[in-house]
Amino acid sequence: MSALRFLFVKTLHRHFLAEYIPFPKSGKRLPTVLSPEEVARLISSARNLYHRTLLMTLYSTAMRRAELCQLKVPNLDSQRMMIRIDQGKGSRDRDVPLSPKLLETLRVYWRWMKPTTYLFPGTVKGVRADVPISPNMVWYACRQAAQAAGIRKRISPHSLRHSCASHLLDAGADLRTIQVLLGHSRLEYTLVYLHLSQKHLHAVPNPLDTLEVSSLDGVPRSRRLTKK
Repeated sequence: MSALRFLFVKTLHRHFLAEYIPFPKSGKRLPTVLSPEEVARLISSARNLYHRTLLMTLYSTAMRRAELCQLKVPNLDSQRMMIRIDQGKGSRDRDVPLSPKLLETLRVYWRWMKPTTYLFPGTVKGVRADVPISPNMVWYACRQAAQAAGIRKRISPHSLRHSCASHLLDAGADLRTIQVLLGHSRLEYTLVYLHLSQKHLHAVPNPLDTLEVSSLDGVPRSRRLTKK
């Protein structure tokens, strides 16, 4: 693509239309989802109160990593039990519910950290400052907790977002509600969680379970052909 763009624009001085260039198809993979038990282990294995509160906020609100980094103290409304996410993906604001358990942890965290502007302040030259936390630190908190919890899955901050959405679907939440919570612009982006929901995947009985097959007692254990 870069070579063709250079040829048309720089060499031939012609307009380059990228839509006429066929792109290779990339494989689609389902996102990693943790079980509720694994999420509990992950949070319990956090390195300190800062990391524990960060992971709980990620899972409870299903917000994106960049949204967490920019989350500010005034965005927490304990009266309405809501959290305002300002200018999320697509420059859209949205409200997400504030969990009572998360609020309890946030109050303990606030009395200890006393954040001024950003809920999770970062550092400047190794010293805590009133600046947004680095996205790499969010990755580190997640990876460190996963390693301490003995979770071998490929874990990222986005895994907690996927896990929250999948667990909400298992609990009976409808796709439209999950779409609003996640801040998806289109419902089709939320449909992927149907492939991750155990409740929906097991809602219809497996066709194998409806068959009447013979007993295993008469099935040979060897792969060699038996002589008649």
